[in-house]
Amino acid sequence: MKSTLLSFALLIVCSLNIIGQAFTSSTLPIIKITVSNSRTIANEPKVLAIMEIIDNGKGKTNALTDKANIYNGKIGIEYRGSTSQDLFPKKPYGIELWADSAGTKTVKSALFGFPEESDWILNATYNDKTFMRDVLAYSISNKLGRYATRSKYCEVFINGKYEGIYILMEKIKKDKGRVDISTLKKTDITGDDVTGGYILKIDKGTGSGRSKSFTNTNATDFGNFRTEYFIDYPNAFDITDQQYNYIKTYVTDFENSLKAADFLSPDAKWRKLANIDSFVDYLIITEINKNVDGYRLSTYFYKDKDSKGGKLTMGPAWDYNLAWGNADYYEGYVISGWMYDAQKQAVASGDFFAPPFWWYRLTTDTTFNNKLGRRWRNLRQNVLKTDNVHKYIDSTANELRIPAGRNFEKWPVLGKKIWPNYYVGNTYQDEINWMKDWIRLRLDWMDGKLEKFGAVLSTDSPFDNQKYLKIFPNPSNEVTMIEYEVFSKGQVLINVYDQKGGLVETLVDEIKNVGKFQTKPSKKYNAGLYIIDYQIDNLPMERAKMIKQ
Repeated sequence: MKSTLLSFALLIVCSLNIIGQAFTSSTLPIIKITVSNSRTIANEPKVLAIMEIIDNGKGKTNALTDKANIYNGKIGIEYRGSTSQDLFPKKPYGIELWADSAGTKTVKSALFGFPEESDWILNATYNDKTFMRDVLAYSISNKLGRYATRSKYCEVFINGKYEGIYILMEKIKKDKGRVDISTLKKTDITGDDVTGGYILKIDKGTGSGRSKSFTNTNATDFGNFRTEYFIDYPNAFDITDQQYNYIKTYVTDFENSLKAADFLSPDAKWRKLANIDSFVDYLIITEINKNVDGYRLSTYFYKDKDSKGGKLTMGPAWDYNLAWGNADYYEGYVISGWMYDAQKQAVASGDFFAPPFWWYRLTTDTTFNNKLGRRWRNLRQNVLKTDNVHKYIDSTANELRIPAGRNFEKWPVLGKKIWPNYYVGNTYQDEINWMKDWIRLRLDWMDGKLEKFGAVLSTDSPFDNQKYLKIFPNPSNEVTMIEYEVFSKGQVLINVYDQKGGLVETLVDEIKNVGKFQTKPSKKYNAGLYIIDYQIDNLPMERAKMIKQ
């Protein structure tokens, strides 16, 4: 089989075309995957293929005719993901480096100089037209000192067919170079041995057949939904009853203490069970981009042995393609509001993937908020300085601009709404500019909330408790005044919509300087519920309800 696969690979290298345009080289690394003629890539199991990776180094061109110099060998490949695998034609892949054709033995390799491992991911980023949302979040997390997956942009061919830009990424797993926690053997069932390490995640059950799970005993503060926790390491075949009961009890003790009436006490048990600094950083990483899956899906946390200071630690950060304003639901596109709070809409809408109640409790604790305020102000001076974030985006966009053109020829998604896009740009630069503006205004909004030392975060819905848009009196049967605050000069647009989404009236459409302003409806409205939509430079700021009696 090896000779068949390799001869097929040699044949396809001779002529590779992209929508009629000959592809000969790229400034990005090139990955060529050749699957046996008799096999088809599916969700599972992995099928045998040969993978070749060409990368001549930064600033150098990689040609299809170059010899593979990063990896040239067998792999097992399958589809991965849940929604992305089912909805989109550009598929994400899971890859395992194999030492034999049957996949009975794996091999580790230090791809692109990353710590050597056998498990890797090819992320398709189909509905993120910037290709950056995941990579940007992981970069920030690593700069915060919190491990997140390393990644590398590549252009990928499968069986001679161009598939576009992909991101080769590390898979989250227990490893010295990834989640560096203690190995847990089946014999580790008592004393310090049983206390770690464990990796847990909050996610859909899809693809979790190798994971045991348990459900929390405390419902959320706003409904009866309970969060399911999957034990990612050790897997279901390796974990013992003693280990399962230990980590379940540990998480339950943390939750019971956090839910207790005296949870604000300096001696509350949850403070000793959790790495609070990691919770602070995780909230910042999730909130700067309002990840609609943050806290409730694709959320990892882990615990090492007690002898190694093992406490519940949030992370690694994972899955941010629906972040940075890229989702049209759960207020993910709105500049203001806390995502941990906005997601009570998930429960109200019958979404069974609700976040744990932890964040509602933590953000009412003075000690937690003191840490959050100090950490935020420090990060805004360097890692989260707006100019620094924008420079990273611009640099990455320049690196991707020509390959992006090829990708969008293959997958013509520009100018089209791909679920769940809120903004749809006509060009690659449109997408980049919109994301940069969204980030600038989001960071400004968080400054206003976190600038005071120890400020207590609001736990009200951002839909009902507006900061930049106030309506008074409300409800009203006479004249209603609308006060709005502009904290960044720009084109202000305030529209009024009826319950069916029909435009009733445009109240403001002009450039405004920083300051507070007032406006009012120019006509009398019929009794009913109306929505006030406030935008600056086409970016959503607030939405508020106005009731006319």
